[in-house]
Amino acid sequence: MADLTKLHDAIRVGDADAAVEVIQQALREQLDPSALISGTMVPAMAEVGELYESGEYFVPELLLSARAMKAAVALLRPLLVAGGVEPVGRVVIGTIQGDLHDIGKNLVVSMLEGGGFDVVDLGVDVSAEKFVAAVKESRPQIMCLSGLLTVTIPGMKRIIEAVREAGLRDQVKILVGGAPVTPEYAKEIGADGYGANASAAVAVAKRFCTASAA
Repeated sequence: MADLTKLHDAIRVGDADAAVEVIQQALREQLDPSALISGTMVPAMAEVGELYESGEYFVPELLLSARAMKAAVALLRPLLVAGGVEPVGRVVIGTIQGDLHDIGKNLVVSMLEGGGFDVVDLGVDVSAEKFVAAVKESRPQIMCLSGLLTVTIPGMKRIIEAVREAGLRDQVKILVGGAPVTPEYAKEIGADGYGANASAAVAVAKRFCTASAA
């Protein structure tokens, strides 16, 4: 029988092989993929976020847990799609132009996917034009802008302005984050929300989707 406690612990400690092993057993037993994600995997990643915020975990631990989460979700996603399970929402995300850092963005991507979001990851060094094109093509509820370098952060404002000039601003919520970004700056540039870390960003994204569905 699939050991869901082992799955929880595998994600918490970042053991991707163990997480995949439990998921494979769960699939052989035809357990509900949605229940596996919401009942075991998301709570495990929430615990990881709490450990990070308390100072017990650092970026390497977060990366390992995110990798384990992503490996497990990859096995479940085809069944979710085949079963007609609708994602919580669609998110377009990328690191802004001039910035090649992707650790923080990748953590957010993994946690969003684990939380039931359909994520379009544009990668790093993403221009305003590419963000606009992605919003037009993918029609996301949320667009996430990530940046680590102080010199590139003004690019967030240019991206938001480009989305507005394209007539798309009222169609998408914009969430920003990264070490130099503050809640005050997010408000100043016209973003809808700010995430201090990966778990906070996912929580804000869920609030956006809950509010839009109400």
